[in-house]
Amino acid sequence: MNQVLVVGGGGRIGQSVVADLLNQPDVVVTLTSRESKTGQQVARQLGPRARAIPLELDDQLSVERAIANQDLVIHCAGPFHDRDARVLRSCIHHQINYLDVSDHPSFTERALQYQEQAQTAGITAIINTGVFPGISNSMVRQNVEALERADTIHLSYVVAGTGGAGITIMRTTFLGLLAPFAGWLQGEWQPVQPYSGRETILFPPPYGRVNVFWFDVPERLTLPQTFPVQSVITKFGSVPEIYNGITWALAHWMPKTWLQNRQMIEFLAWGGFMTTKLTDRWSGTGVAMRSAVTGLLDGQPTEAVSTLVLPDTAIAAGYGTGSIAQLILNQELNKPGVWPVEAAVPTPLFQKTMNQRQVQINQHIHPAA
Repeated sequence: MNQVLVVGGGGRIGQSVVADLLNQPDVVVTLTSRESKTGQQVARQLGPRARAIPLELDDQLSVERAIANQDLVIHCAGPFHDRDARVLRSCIHHQINYLDVSDHPSFTERALQYQEQAQTAGITAIINTGVFPGISNSMVRQNVEALERADTIHLSYVVAGTGGAGITIMRTTFLGLLAPFAGWLQGEWQPVQPYSGRETILFPPPYGRVNVFWFDVPERLTLPQTFPVQSVITKFGSVPEIYNGITWALAHWMPKTWLQNRQMIEFLAWGGFMTTKLTDRWSGTGVAMRSAVTGLLDGQPTEAVSTLVLPDTAIAAGYGTGSIAQLILNQELNKPGVWPVEAAVPTPLFQKTMNQRQVQINQHIHPAA
């Protein structure tokens, strides 16, 4: 049996990852939670091949003990804006493969610094493996490979209500409004204001036209490193539309010193979470993604567009991470080093695992407007 440790497996995203893992008959999962009672309850709900242990990430000795003798470690304990790379370092030390659902560029930069150490240790470490980043990155790779030359990547996301995720996602959203970030535009890094550049994108049903705005995600950092493109655009929006207005106001009107205050972030996160929980009953908790890559095909300007709609964002994240875990445990994916998803997962393997989960990704290739 394959032994998998899911750090933060008691959270909403972590539970979705564990549920996907347990669809593989030869997997036993140990999930960690800061609260022993919560972890035990989750493990009982997930069945006999799941067990729970309490774990504080600040207790390095406990982290080392939990990681030892595992076949794979999956880090799901966000928000990753606050995390260092200690779990990854421990996996490198113990020569154990590693995945995470990290979703903040600062953590991505820290993790990528261990590329050489992971290669030397012979471990495969893949970061940003959830839904966005995660599945989105592989959608981009699929589109890039459909063209002779890719010039511009445009990623757009929309989430309904809470997306079915927990409070951590709300914290990450508000932390993303703190400061301008660097966007790769016209072949150079340029400053971009968060939640600016409103654009209306046509998503598949049931979403239709949704306003999206610049948002700081790891893809804006890793995609230009993986693909020789001139621009990478990453935009995000919410439904109902009122949440876009609230987020825009916080990004542009609220003093940045307020957003730097931890208590303010907690207040906003809990307030936003409770409000969206109320509207989930009519908005749903789904996610839609659109990857559009423009470039050349047969010497002509061409656009490759992929779209995906799933009814629950957290479950979608479980698909993204669980599918890569499946490939590693089955020894179909072995790439020593630290990698973002698009640099590690071949498109045929991505398509195979999504088909197994009945995830439909529609791709259209047409002349560029």
